[in-house]
Amino acid sequence: MPRIKTLAVAAVAATAVLTGRAFAQSANEVRGASPYVAIQNEPAPRLVVDPPLPEGLARGVFWAQYRVENLRIVQVFGAGARQVSPRIGHLHINVDDLPWWWADASDSNTIDIAGLPAGPHKVKISLVDPDHNVFPGQVTTLTFIVPEHAKMKHDGQDQ
Repeated sequence: MPRIKTLAVAAVAATAVLTGRAFAQSANEVRGASPYVAIQNEPAPRLVVDPPLPEGLARGVFWAQYRVENLRIVQVFGAGARQVSPRIGHLHINVDDLPWWWADASDSNTIDIAGLPAGPHKVKISLVDPDHNVFPGQVTTLTFIVPEHAKMKHDGQDQ
């Protein structure tokens, strides 16, 4: 009987190891290409943005997580940066169709806009190259409502 239990435990352990290896992703699959080797025929960059988090909207804050594919977000700008491989860029963020926007090159993976008044809003997020040109088709616009009862926070104090 002990031999059967030993064989059963060994079989379960072997299955766990093999299953773990079958589902493990390489660093390249998760993080993308190495910065040490130029990529030939790079695939087009892609921006993926989640809807704003309701917990933030309840406080008058827009929090939306994002990720990019086939591009690294870094603080490098200008014509020479367009020749870098793997490709680099950053985000442009525009709120409520105002005539100005800001660039985000932090790669924080969350856009954070505080102090929004109650009511409807729109945030446009564009994935751009180092010269601020939008990559084709890489603009996401999110519309949302900050509730009337939103409790604003500023500098750690309720307002």
